[in-house]
Amino acid sequence: MLKTISEFHNDWGDAVWQAVLETLQMVGIALFISVLIGLPLGILLVLTRPGKNLENKYIYGLLNILINVVRSIPFIILLFFILPFTKLVVGTTMGVAGVMVPLVVYTAPYIARLMENSLLEVDKGVLEAYEAMGIKSKDIIWNVMIREASPSIVLGLTIATIGLIGATAMAGLVGAGGLGDLGYRYGHLRYVEEVMYVTVFLLILLVQGIQTLGNVVARTLKKD
Repeated sequence: MLKTISEFHNDWGDAVWQAVLETLQMVGIALFISVLIGLPLGILLVLTRPGKNLENKYIYGLLNILINVVRSIPFIILLFFILPFTKLVVGTTMGVAGVMVPLVVYTAPYIARLMENSLLEVDKGVLEAYEAMGIKSKDIIWNVMIREASPSIVLGLTIATIGLIGATAMAGLVGAGGLGDLGYRYGHLRYVEEVMYVTVFLLILLVQGIQTLGNVVARTLKKD
């Protein structure tokens, strides 16, 4: 067994390590951009919904429909559907750069919806008390709503990150690199079973690690 592991490391070690780095790169960059887009959208959904301070049925309705439409498209279909747009934005549809646009388009609306749900869970009585004191809406958002909802937001981002990892695996179908690409090209197309097993194991390990970290952070914030 040790000899087999040693042989696998010699034959595939560099390729597996490169795939892990590419997966982390895709997840890290796409998550960062998606958060920058999704969190403000989530806040806007909360503020413009009926009964809120900045109620605007047109903005809320448009955002609500747009998010629902994008979320209803499976990632593998979205990946191919927006290939021309991806080519226009980043100049390529291959590699890590080529999959970044569909990953963000897929993840940002999901984060927006998770953010909206988290903020709506904040106790209305707490919000009304701060509003009665004349505190501005923007201060209530940043200093009250986000603070109170922070454990739920962290868990939501954890779920989004795990979904993003799954999306990067599917992106291997277009040669995006990463563990999904490695497993598909060598584990599936070339029937190298060891590569498939290692790829699946590493993806499971990555997901478990992120979920555990998210749970710990959320639990810590809840205690504070």
